[in-house]
Amino acid sequence: MFEIEVSADSPVPPYEQLRASVLRQVREGTLTAGTKIPTVRALAAELGLAPNTVARAYRELESDGVLETRGRQGSFIAASGDPTRDAAGRAAHGYVEAVRRLGLDDEAALSYIRDALEASPPAG
Repeated sequence: MFEIEVSADSPVPPYEQLRASVLRQVREGTLTAGTKIPTVRALAAELGLAPNTVARAYRELESDGVLETRGRQGSFIAASGDPTRDAAGRAAHGYVEAVRRLGLDDEAALSYIRDALEASPPAG
């Protein structure tokens, strides 16, 4: 079942609320691989959003590997399921490569991570 709520009162932009909601439902197993999701226009009308807002969320989800578009058949939850762990792992490896090139020790590298986590609110 595809259930999305977007709050106009939230400080989080609507496209990000939509993206985070879909991702959360994939992680929880509510939306499983192969589940067809509404068209951009249908979801925009249902939520009272501009089609461009929904399209942006869908593009970001597709870029992250959460959605796949099959032409005229529509958009579906990707067969790979939740790609976030893989993406996070790649990002972590990239970060380690960067701090090694900069000559930082492990404690300094971890300190930057802690500072960044504290400065950024959790997603979703």
